Amino acid sequence: MKEIINNVYMLDGTNSSHVYLIKQNGNNILIDTGMVGLFKKIESELNSVDLNIKDINNILLTHHDIDHIGNAKMLQKASGAKLWISKEDMPYACGKLKRKGVKRIIQTLIRQEALSDINTYEEGQKFSKAYIIKTPGHTPGHVSVLYENVLFSGDLFKVKDKSIKLLPRFMNYSEEEIVKSIKALKKLKFEWICPSHGKPISAKEKSWTDFVERYQ
Repeated sequence: MKEIINNVYMLDGTNSSHVYLIKQNGNNILIDTGMVGLFKKIESELNSVDLNIKDINNILLTHHDIDHIGNAKMLQKASGAKLWISKEDMPYACGKLKRKGVKRIIQTLIRQEALSDINTYEEGQKFSKAYIIKTPGHTPGHVSVLYENVLFSGDLFKVKDKSIKLLPRFMNYSEEEIVKSIKALKKLKFEWICPSHGKPISAKEKSWTDFVERYQ
């Protein structure tokens, strides 16, 4: 478990697609749930900061991809937490719409039970000090989460060796929408960016300011 700032953690062992924890009194939040098969690892990581599964109050999904919702159903059942996703992505997560392109192929290779008993976000919806920002593009209903001075950016972009790039075009729903979402981020204030793929990075890093300026 790596602490990013006070009470914000990146869970170890979820490197393929990070799971983050916001530890708040009375409203502990998981952001995304990682690839299928990580339930026990997530449980162990929570125990390392004196939490158990039942201490989780809300599970916030940035989007419907399998490496983000892979343990959502098991975590929801074990914790009793409320599960959240955007209304645009909900039909994919619930199995009512099929994913397209390479994501459909991945779906056939990795068994993942459709989600149910799921709630949908409103723009700006708050979970104590965390709130939802709609950042479509990677998927139709992709969201980011802002908590104090930390932005959880999902798959809006990836970070590798402090270099920030968009995911491959064939993995994205609309790069035009991604550009709009990146432009919207410039209006927000935060000091840390926590992506789903790659290590957290300071907003003061030149690679971040260059990346944002590239899309203005």
